Amino acid sequence: MQDPIPPANDEDDAYALDRRAVAGILAAVEQGDAPRLTELMEPLHAADIADLLEQIDSSDRHRLITLYGKEFDGEILSELDESIREEVIAALSPQVLSDAVRELESDDVVDLLEDLEKPQQDAILEVLEAADRLAVERALSFPEYSAGRLMQREVVMAPQHWDVGDAIDFMRKSEDLPDQFYHVILVDPRLRPAGYVTLGKLMSSPRTMKLADITEPSFRIFEVDEEEADVAYAFNQYHLISAPVVDTDGRLVGVITIDDAMMVLDEEHDEDLKRLGGVGDESLADSTMLIVRRRFPWLAVNLVTAILASLVIAQFEATLAAIVALAVLMPIVASMGGNAATQSMTVAVRALATRDLTSSNALRVLRREIGAGFVNGCIFAVIMGIVGIVWFGTPLLGVVLGAAMVINLVVAGLAGVVIPMTLEKAGIDPALASGAFVTTVTDVVGFFAFLGLAAMVLI
Repeated sequence: MQDPIPPANDEDDAYALDRRAVAGILAAVEQGDAPRLTELMEPLHAADIADLLEQIDSSDRHRLITLYGKEFDGEILSELDESIREEVIAALSPQVLSDAVRELESDDVVDLLEDLEKPQQDAILEVLEAADRLAVERALSFPEYSAGRLMQREVVMAPQHWDVGDAIDFMRKSEDLPDQFYHVILVDPRLRPAGYVTLGKLMSSPRTMKLADITEPSFRIFEVDEEEADVAYAFNQYHLISAPVVDTDGRLVGVITIDDAMMVLDEEHDEDLKRLGGVGDESLADSTMLIVRRRFPWLAVNLVTAILASLVIAQFEATLAAIVALAVLMPIVASMGGNAATQSMTVAVRALATRDLTSSNALRVLRREIGAGFVNGCIFAVIMGIVGIVWFGTPLLGVVLGAAMVINLVVAGLAGVVIPMTLEKAGIDPALASGAFVTTVTDVVGFFAFLGLAAMVLI
């Protein structure tokens, strides 16, 4: 059992309620009070319950799931972090798991199965109805990270010749409409999408209005094997709400909705952020050894780059021995260059991910970053030049420091753009690999410029 959560201050009432609710839930689990647990969990959203399961330890998690029993909602499974999803599924009874999975849309079931081992995949597939199982198995046959994996099979379609009244009557009589949908997709006799009508336009139009006359201009079609990242980009770029997915023959097989597209964008943003920090796909539920295995390679790369920078310093041992002040000021040049490069690199990596940085505007962006590095370098050169003169009383030392600062900040701006673009061209994820290379460049250039100039000017 985790430590009790203390009462929160009245200054943050919303957060206080959350903390007290968590404390009450953990107390109910500790006491084995199932009615009280159900009462406390009932108002919580599935995403909040998933967060709770991720935050508590494994033993409390297992006891909570067992005590919660048949109240367990399928939406909780789709909201869970994949690092503990298998553990939660293993803790559910077959009947509870069956009921939970049947509540999900087909795309959520596919998303759930993707990260599971084969035995657990089979266990979930067995509890689905035959039609649903066939749809999910077909979706899993599509390439990973494709539109076919992302789409849901539940689609509302209508023939092109229908009018508004036909569509409304059809939907009123239908017993298996999706829980959420935004468009009625018009199809030709061969089930090829020809357009779609929003529900708002459908409900506000006369019953005699032809559906073909009120279709939306935003209509786009995706193929089952298109990359989900390209689909998510199109949704964001063209402000789509939903879009049909077709097979190789152009026939309608599913639909992608905005919530799934935005989920892909969120995952990519989260992945880029983690990779910029060199931590990969980590979560708070990961074990210590798993974190060690994921972080070790990039720490090793950083060690190699640090050794490379040290080799540069070693070439100027005599200069450092003659002028001790250089050793004091040297880290400043490298640190400023590293920070400036990180700023440029972060902007470049993000722009590459959103496709705002391309070969057509790369030169302009490069000039901008170099210009910014030069201007900032000049400003800090004056500041650090004065600091060097006042601190050590040697005007030439201030000049050397300032010149090295300008050189390193210009190179930082250059490296922050060129390295991510080069890595992407080479098929390497720039978010994951740029940091180590950029840091190496600025450290090496900073030390070499500062110590090289000092060797030429001061000795």
